[in-house]
Amino acid sequence: MAEKILITGATGNIGKETIKNLLSNENDEIEVIAAVRDIDKAKNIFDFNRLRFTKFDFKNSRLIKEALQNKDKILLIRPPAISKVKKYILPLIKEAKRKDIKHIVFLSLQGVENNPLVPHYKIEKLIKNEKIPYTFLRPSFFMQNLSTTHKKEIKEDDEIYIPAGQGQTNFIDIRDIAEVASLVLTEENHKNKAYELTGKESLSYYKVANILSEELNRKIEYKNPSIFNFFTKKKKEGLSLTKILVMIGLYTAARLGKANKTTSEIQNLLGKEPITFTEFTKDYKENWL
Repeated sequence: MAEKILITGATGNIGKETIKNLLSNENDEIEVIAAVRDIDKAKNIFDFNRLRFTKFDFKNSRLIKEALQNKDKILLIRPPAISKVKKYILPLIKEAKRKDIKHIVFLSLQGVENNPLVPHYKIEKLIKNEKIPYTFLRPSFFMQNLSTTHKKEIKEDDEIYIPAGQGQTNFIDIRDIAEVASLVLTEENHKNKAYELTGKESLSYYKVANILSEELNRKIEYKNPSIFNFFTKKKKEGLSLTKILVMIGLYTAARLGKANKTTSEIQNLLGKEPITFTEFTKDYKENWL
């Protein structure tokens, strides 16, 4: 009987890429189920005949129970808008325990083991407390943040407006993360492990701007604002206070030189070099044109 793998956050970047990886392998021993809030809308996103859907909402206990029924494994991706872990994530973890889920793969955060303030730390602890077999994926900073969160400022203003100082950041392509996620969901030797996933190189945002400038054939400038000016600008743009503070926390870590750690986990797990920032820029070029 095929193993049933439930993917939360299925319509997000990593969820979509993981589903793509799982289903492109034509593995008849797995069945992939996308947990989504709107099934009709999700069906327009995916082009896989083998993909199944289930209605899901972290804030609806009935849907949680129905989604986890007869599932074997879960890829757990926390929605950025959900910060109340005990209220909205713990019920899913408790239900996973009751349903005897064999394996939870949780998309966590690099350095989370030393940062009890972030939701990911609490979620890891809850999963461990329930003694559910787990794999924690702890990636560095997503390259795709520049083609999504910072897309508008690069495309329209030819600038990167980030308060990271001259500190270097290790960037990882979400396609590498998704490939690891699909690997650990389909192999048995990754349980109760945490993988710190990074790219091959750490770059300052000055270097990032130079790579973008070269590929886009126009000048992209790294502005390096003060934290106060960044906060003010993002507040005017309508971002929530929570999101602004999370971003400030990430970029302050870079400013202080705490975001540049590089590991060899991608090479070890996938047997290949991580995607470079230059490769990412070439592949996503259309986003900024």
